[in-house]
Amino acid sequence: MKTAVVFGATGLTGRELINELSSNAGYTKVIVANRRNNSYSSPKVSQVIIPDFMDLQSAQDALKGDDYFCCIGTTIAKAGSSEAFRKVDFEIPVQIAKIAQVHGASCLVIISSVGANIASGNFYLRTKGEMEHAVRESFNGNLKILRPSLLMGNRNEFRFGERMAVFFMKVFGWCFIGPLKQYKGISARSVAKAMIHSTTLPPEKTFLESEELTEQ
Repeated sequence: MKTAVVFGATGLTGRELINELSSNAGYTKVIVANRRNNSYSSPKVSQVIIPDFMDLQSAQDALKGDDYFCCIGTTIAKAGSSEAFRKVDFEIPVQIAKIAQVHGASCLVIISSVGANIASGNFYLRTKGEMEHAVRESFNGNLKILRPSLLMGNRNEFRFGERMAVFFMKVFGWCFIGPLKQYKGISARSVAKAMIHSTTLPPEKTFLESEELTEQ
């Protein structure tokens, strides 16, 4: 019986992940790191309130578990600047990797992005690639990096560009076959299920591309 530690639980994928972990018999406890208090129906779920996620180490002792799940992610538009975006999508996941390393985690699962590449000319994809590299240097255990395409589901916030992309995907998603399959939209629930399933995969399987996530 394992304890899961979840970061980014209030986001689209994070909410689905909490639901999946709550009903998964393999986990007896789910520790959620939140900036503010939230309500959860499952008795498995407990919260650690950390107002400033840039200082996760201050709550390190309370974040001890077996499997760590990072659903942290934002957009440059929401963050307000490239620098603020990097703090969320690079610095926080690296902190989580270091905490997982300290506690000797059985597995660390991180959500990245399709197309993540440290050499990319695109700032978003380059930052994701740099995050992947830094996480691999910070955690030497069983690491799983998921690279989903456009996440589909009901967000708590309105993102016009994303809504249009989801609409396009629902209409033309059937066209995404062959090499384009990795760019086809994927439901947040499928990603959440794949995150849990990935903990059972062998250590040498580090990366899971978007098309692989729908197979779980």
